[in-house]
Amino acid sequence: MRWKVSLLMLLCAMAALSACSETRAERREERMEDREERLENMSEWTRLGERTVNYGRGADHDTIMVTARDGRFKRIMLKVEGSALELYDVEVTFGDGEKWSPNTRLVFAKNTTSRSIDLPGEARFIRKVEFKYDNLPRGGRAQMELWGKSN
Repeated sequence: MRWKVSLLMLLCAMAALSACSETRAERREERMEDREERLENMSEWTRLGERTVNYGRGADHDTIMVTARDGRFKRIMLKVEGSALELYDVEVTFGDGEKWSPNTRLVFAKNTTSRSIDLPGEARFIRKVEFKYDNLPRGGRAQMELWGKSN
């Protein structure tokens, strides 16, 4: 009788493991599809500049001077690589000198992006983007990238 119970338990465990491996494979496939979709979406974005942020004690600020002068943009997105950081403020200076600050306070984990940030008005040139940030515990040097999208 005990061997029957043991056999039944073994069969149940094997079925559970089989279901888990299918679930893992399905999740892995979903992650790959999500990654492919993100890469497809990124192909519509133009990299406008980057900055390696140097942490000191307390809040700091940096500026990304936009070097891509070949287009007008309606949206921006920030990408952080290498380390986590907390972003307090963003100020966009357009080609005509007008400044605009979206309501932003973001915490970036390592290797993450912001949401797409819509710029006011029609598509326009971007001269620079200034941002203020602070180091997070156990933070290091982060690479901040600025991306723009024309539509």
